[in-house]
Amino acid sequence: MNKVEKGEDRRSRRSQKLLKKGLLELMLEKKFSAISVRDVTERADMNRGTFYLHYTDTTALLQSVETDMLAEAQLLIDEHMAEFEAGGSLRPVFKPILDYIVKHRPEFEALFANNSTSNFTDRLQELIHRNGVSLVRAKFHTASSEQMDFLISFIGYGLIGLIKTWFDQDMILPREDLVRQADRLVNGAAMGLLSDTGE
Repeated sequence: MNKVEKGEDRRSRRSQKLLKKGLLELMLEKKFSAISVRDVTERADMNRGTFYLHYTDTTALLQSVETDMLAEAQLLIDEHMAEFEAGGSLRPVFKPILDYIVKHRPEFEALFANNSTSNFTDRLQELIHRNGVSLVRAKFHTASSEQMDFLISFIGYGLIGLIKTWFDQDMILPREDLVRQADRLVNGAAMGLLSDTGE
């Protein structure tokens, strides 16, 4: 890649970053369905032509925002997965994920509030399912696929519900207590549903 291409690539990334930032700011002020391309470009101080170089519409922009955040969450899971496998506790994985979510609380609250438009909760659940099945399978070898689907679904939506409720209560519960409750939720659900498999 030559200098011109590198410069264009940097400008492209900067434009996308500003558009995403603009959208998230607007989502804190009003419903996503009420946000237009013009709203986003005015907030980002860009023209509509620049927007359409990168995205077809505001929904595509929103999906790109979600993809970025889920990719970051996946990196954190990958970094701490070995600790989970060694100790069998959710804490080494859940704590850095929770720290990331808290750092980006306004963005996550905006995405949760507009879930009917983007299905962000379902995408987050898919992330949990993708990473959780192999880990639970390693401990409960004889669990059926049906049991695994029920368990991971329960755990995933349970963890998401804990975080949303924690936000709704303005994070009054100490963070470590929330991590402890999440760990109990996962272990209790796994043992309750899969302990009859003979393991």
